[in-house]
Order: sequence, then C-alpha cells, then structure tokens
Amino acid sequence: MTHATPATVSHARMANAVRFLAADAVDKANSGHPGMPMGMADVATVLFSRFLKFDPSEPKWPDRDRFVLSAGHGSMLLYALLYLTGYEDIDIEQIKNFRQMGARTAGHPEYGHAAGVETTTGPLGQGIATAVGMALAERMMNARFSDAAVDHHTYVMCGDGCLMEGISQEAISLAGHLKLNKLIVLWDDNGISIDGKLSVSSSEDQLARFAAAGWATARVDGHDAEAVAAAIEKARESDLPSLIACRTVIGRGAPNMQGTHKVHGSPLGAAETAAARAALDWPYAPFEVPEDVLDAWRLAGIKGSALRMSWEARVSFLDQDKYDEFQRLTEGQMPGGWMSDLLAHKKALVETKPKVATRKASQDVINVLAGAIPELIGGSADLTGSNLTKADCQAPVKPGDYAGSYIHYGIREHGMAAAMNGLALHGGFIPYGGTFLVFVDYLRPALRLSALMGQRVIYVLTHDSIGLGEDGPTHQPVEHLASLRAMPNVLVMRPADAVETAECWGAALLQTKRPTVLALSRQNLPTLRAEYGPENLSAKGGYVVVEPAAPRAATLIATGSEVSLAVEAAKALEAEGVATAVVSLPCWELFDEQPADYRRKVLGETGVRVAIEAAVPMGWERYVGDTGAVIGMPGFGASAPAEKLFQHFGFTVDNAVRTVKNLLG
Repeated sequence: MTHATPATVSHARMANAVRFLAADAVDKANSGHPGMPMGMADVATVLFSRFLKFDPSEPKWPDRDRFVLSAGHGSMLLYALLYLTGYEDIDIEQIKNFRQMGARTAGHPEYGHAAGVETTTGPLGQGIATAVGMALAERMMNARFSDAAVDHHTYVMCGDGCLMEGISQEAISLAGHLKLNKLIVLWDDNGISIDGKLSVSSSEDQLARFAAAGWATARVDGHDAEAVAAAIEKARESDLPSLIACRTVIGRGAPNMQGTHKVHGSPLGAAETAAARAALDWPYAPFEVPEDVLDAWRLAGIKGSALRMSWEARVSFLDQDKYDEFQRLTEGQMPGGWMSDLLAHKKALVETKPKVATRKASQDVINVLAGAIPELIGGSADLTGSNLTKADCQAPVKPGDYAGSYIHYGIREHGMAAAMNGLALHGGFIPYGGTFLVFVDYLRPALRLSALMGQRVIYVLTHDSIGLGEDGPTHQPVEHLASLRAMPNVLVMRPADAVETAECWGAALLQTKRPTVLALSRQNLPTLRAEYGPENLSAKGGYVVVEPAAPRAATLIATGSEVSLAVEAAKALEAEGVATAVVSLPCWELFDEQPADYRRKVLGETGVRVAIEAAVPMGWERYVGDTGAVIGMPGFGASAPAEKLFQHFGFTVDNAVRTVKNLLG
C-alpha cells in the first residue's frame, strides 16, 4: 500500500479537512465560531505542514516552536490541527464533543486541558502579548545555553480584535524594542468584526503601525499557499519580529455566508454546511477525514520526531554542568541552597530588627535570592526605583543582548503581566514584575490568566495603601485588596514587616500552580518578630503575634502596616485590663487552607474580634463574625502626609481601643 505524503495530497484537501472539522464541530455543538478556522485554514496548513517544529509524541519538547492562537474564539482551528497531526489528547471524539462538559475541546483554548495548547486565549490581545514573553524566553534561554539547545520560533495567529485591544500596542512596542526576531505574527486580515465590516470602527494602517514599532512587515493573499510560505520563509530570516498580513475571506467556502459577520460566531447550519461541501468538493460525512488526507497530516506530525532526536543528540554534547542546569530549568526544579540563604537572611532580620518599608525589605530579599536562583527574572513597569525590584547582581535585558535577568518593561503594565505569563509558560524562568498596587487595574486581565492557567508569576505591587501619602486618592489603593482576594487561585500577601516579607517571598516561590501578589508598603514599618524560628509562619496565612496571659477578651486581626498598630493597641488595652491578642493575617487564602483547629486557635474562641486594614472592609466579616467590627476605609483616600491620613481615617491606637471597648460594652 502506498501511503500519502503532503506532496501527493493537495494543499487544498489538507486545508479543507481543517475547515470541515471546524464547521462540523460547531454545527454539532450549535455553538462556536466557524468563520476564523475556515478563513485561516490555508495559512494554518502551510504553517503546520511546512514550518512548525513540533512532535506530537513528545509535546513538551523544550525546543519545539510555540504556536499561539491569539484569536482564541477560533479554537476549532487549533483542535482540528492537533487531531490531524496526531496529538493523543485530541481524538475524533474530543472534536465531536467540542464545547461540552468535561471535554478537552473547550470553547476557547485552555492551557493544561490538552497538549499542544501553549496558553489560554480568548480575551483578545492576550495571546499576542503572552507570545512576546515566550519569544523573549527563547532568546534568554538561547543566551544561556546556545543554539544547540535553544533555537525555535514563536508563531502567533491573531485577528483584528487582538490588534484593536490596547494590550497589543504594549506588546508589539516591547517586542520591537527588544528585536525579538524569532516572533512571527500571522494576522487574519479579513476586514470583518462582529458589528460588520471593520471599516465601521477602524481605518488604521496596521503594517505602518507595526513598522513604526520596529517590525518587519509583509502582506499576502492568505489563500495562496505559496505566497504564505514565501512570506514565512522570509520572516524566519529577518533580524526583526515579523507581521504577515494574510488577506483572507472569513468563512471561506460557505457560499452564502463567507465574507460576512454572520459566519463569525454562529454555526453554519445543515444547509450552508452542505452547500460548502459541494462548493469545495468535500463529499464526506461530518467528521470524516479521508484516509489519504489524514495520512498526509499524520506524516506532517511525525516528521518532528527526527528533528527532536537530532536536538537531543546536540544537547547531549553540552558541557555536563550546562546540561544538568538546562535539565533542571526545563523541568522546573528549584536549585539547591536558596532556602538556606533565605533562612539566614530571615535570622539576621530578627536579630537586627530593621525598621524599613516592606518594598525595601522585598528588595533585600531579592538581593539574596537573585544570586541563588538564576532563573528568577525581575522587572518593573518603569518604577524600578519605587518598586525596588532590581537586585544588585541583575543585569538588564537589552535589544540583541538577552543574557541579563532584569527587564525594563516601560510603562506597559498590561504587556508586562502578559509577557510574564509567557516567560512562565515557556519554561526555564520564574518571572516577577513590579508596579504600584493601584495600577493592578491596568494588568488585571493578564493576572486573571496567570491564575486560570496556574502559573508561578509573582506580582510585586508596592505603595499598598493610604500610607503612600501625598499622591492622593488616584494612587491610593482602597478596593484593590478585596478585588484581588475575590479572584480564584491567587495568593494575596500583605506582609507586616521585613521578616514576613522574607517569608512571603519564600512561600511565593514554592507556589508552582498559582500566582502571588505581594502588596508592599511605601512607609517604614518596625520588625515585630521577637524570636527566630525556621518555620514559615506567613506560609500558614495567619498566626498569633501577641498572646495574652489571661483568656482572650479581644483579638485584633490585621495585615501589613496595621499589624504594628494592632500591637500598640493591644498594649494599651492590656494596661486597662483587657486581655488582647494580636493576629497577623498576611494571606487569607493560605490561612483558609489551614486545618480548622489551627484557624480556631489563631482567631480565638473567646472575646470579641476587631480587624484593622487600611482598605475597604469587604470580606473581613468571615474573620470577625457577627459580633466583631472592622476598622477600614469608608471610601477613597485623600492627599496628605501619611500620618495625617491614618489619623483622619481612624487608624489609631485610640480608635482601636475605643472600638474594642464599645464591643465589650
């Protein structure tokens, strides 16, 4: 029997297999987006059959090319390609169960559901911005381990929506500045959006826009396979990131709906799908791929095995130390010795008891960790001197020079967060990045994806309350802690002093399946930890700072800068005969994961509870109960020195004492 090869099966038939798997799956689900997969099937076929370096039998091969479907609504394009090329996670039953409960073929691609899905996409613009981080990670790993170990491309398929979202400007600007020449974006230039023709809302010249940001650009007929192939070949040789505008017809092949917004997000329906089959000469039943076409696609997938084995041979000749380090990084293993360095630092803090802002305490920790954990990659959105995110030993990453470990992201908070997701997803790095806590609103969608994908990304968010002072309510976060705590799978840590800051960093680095927010103060705070112990108390989420000799009449619970206030208030209450405990609760999420007995002992089973936090009180009721009280922010802050603001809004010893006494009657 003669098996088909990509050379003996026409490009059109291979592309039509993609088109009709997508159309059939959307029809069966009665939900989905057939237009993009049908329109970009030709481009995808060229990319996957001629250029993309991948091996379905080893889908996590470190030197594979990364493919990011930024236009995630077109997910059936990706699922069809994964099935056709032989990924075990996506068989024909998964295709038939598109968008159904429990299927790997979710409505939008979700990282972790199936091999070959490199990142979660769907929120437009996130994919292209995450891909910038992947492309940057490739160059940075290449600088450390050479072409022999790391030499691959990152391909992105995006639509008009991705390029209209503001995050895309941050992403393409950063990629152009850093000259990420291994990044190639294939734009589905179909001129259609949900509201109709794109011209109703956009008239910009995208090629000029990308060129202005330092990209190479080209425009091709997206249905001319040879033109697409030539453009990709040229892009692969460029010393700049590349945009290829692929002029396509959305829903190509559906005779009555193609080229219109009607085919974007609705099933074709039985009649239109049948008409498309006739128009494209595809006389096969739904979900049927003829043997010769499937063989051709499977051969396209199999050829990656030889490339992988050749890579394995090259990597084996690396210097042994480099080989071992490469294996450690790609497997996500932490280096030896870092925890002992951190514990020694913590011990010194307990002994010297510095009075420093927790942002400065964080920098001191970074100075300890950066030398011990080479994969720790820092950065800031143009606030390095305020966030204090750069270690003394960290050299900056520069255009064409990727050996450094600190990234100047510029004033691109959203792009920074998405790039950090890309760095983490690529593997080999643990990214952290800084901005002010109030500006988390600029990056929230990417942080949400960090959580949804379970990525170890650390957000260093400083100036965490009205304690930042005179910059006023535009810069003073009040609702932000509550909103971040509402987000699933995120650790929100607000340390009270330098010791807790060190512990929070230690806990964050051990979180391999979720991101962490470090909310850090601008103002100096006293060290509260009385004695050194190796146990990470902050990793429990909450613990007792002060325990009275007598049974508790009151418990003050606080986070961050308000813990020291609670300690002083407890002293005043004790002087009046009120036995008062103080609990530091730096991380609600970790505390809630502790055994019930531990939580009861920490919070106390007698007396009243008062929470103190310079933020909106939302959520604190779970800890103070129906008989407790919360001293929090009633609204926005104001412009004044920090000490005046704390006094004005009631964050004082006198108010804490008065609140407790009122509850006690």
